[in-house]
Amino acid sequence: MATLEIDLVPAQPPRPNLLRRVAGAFSDPGIAIFAALLAGVLLLALLAPLIAGDPLAIDPARRLSYPSADAIWGRDHLGRDVFARAVFGSRMSLGVGFSVAIIATVFGVTVGLYTGLGRLGSGLVMRLNDAMMAIPAILLAIALAALMDAGLATIIVAIAVPEIPRMVRLVRSVVLGVREQPYVTAAISIGTSGLPLVLRHILPNTLGPVLVQATYVCASAIIASAVLSFLGVGLSPETPSWGGMMADARSHFRDHPELMAYPGVLLSLLVLTVNILGDRLSDALDPRKRRRGSL
Repeated sequence: MATLEIDLVPAQPPRPNLLRRVAGAFSDPGIAIFAALLAGVLLLALLAPLIAGDPLAIDPARRLSYPSADAIWGRDHLGRDVFARAVFGSRMSLGVGFSVAIIATVFGVTVGLYTGLGRLGSGLVMRLNDAMMAIPAILLAIALAALMDAGLATIIVAIAVPEIPRMVRLVRSVVLGVREQPYVTAAISIGTSGLPLVLRHILPNTLGPVLVQATYVCASAIIASAVLSFLGVGLSPETPSWGGMMADARSHFRDHPELMAYPGVLLSLLVLTVNILGDRLSDALDPRKRRRGSL
């Protein structure tokens, strides 16, 4: 008589290969298109010295002149090449966006894991986190920028600090759900704890939502950097930035609205591209949404 043997090996945790999942997501035409657009803007920023002229060169005799062969988007109120300033301004926007996303992700994941796993003092950390979230992000960024010397690093720090609490809250909520899964309980029952438990079972299953949130942080940072430069906070006036270009164009909007339209349209398109890319990645990396789509 045949006997039924039951394997009592604990359920193994899912080990998602994030790079493979992200690479597979790019088979979606929508993701591929918007990723290509973002890569194109990044390439434009990297090749700015080869594509555009000197963004700081002043030609007062040709101030507010219309597009010409040597200034295809015309010149501003100081005679500077608008196209050159717009191209070099993309460097500032992308640099701030990517830097803030990286900083917020690193600190947010670290603190979120700590508080989500119920470590000593995690309640106090979350109350401080909630207090920071109660302050409007742009006001906190302005206050931090006013306390430091003008420069790109100032803008990055001033924008990253308000974004970290939002990443912390997201990571903590994901960790609270992951740690209740059967495979985590099984891993703990066989003696896995501490850093091995976090690195093998907790962290890999939080990276999908974190990657999506990082794209939203990047878009938010690009907008915040434009607002700060529009207000003249954190950057010197001669530094090319889209917000600074729009601020300079305010007094000439009636006669030359294109001076504000150029950086405004570029800013809108870049933020829209990053946001749509984040939405598409969210759909591609969320297994629940994939299952619903296949029904």
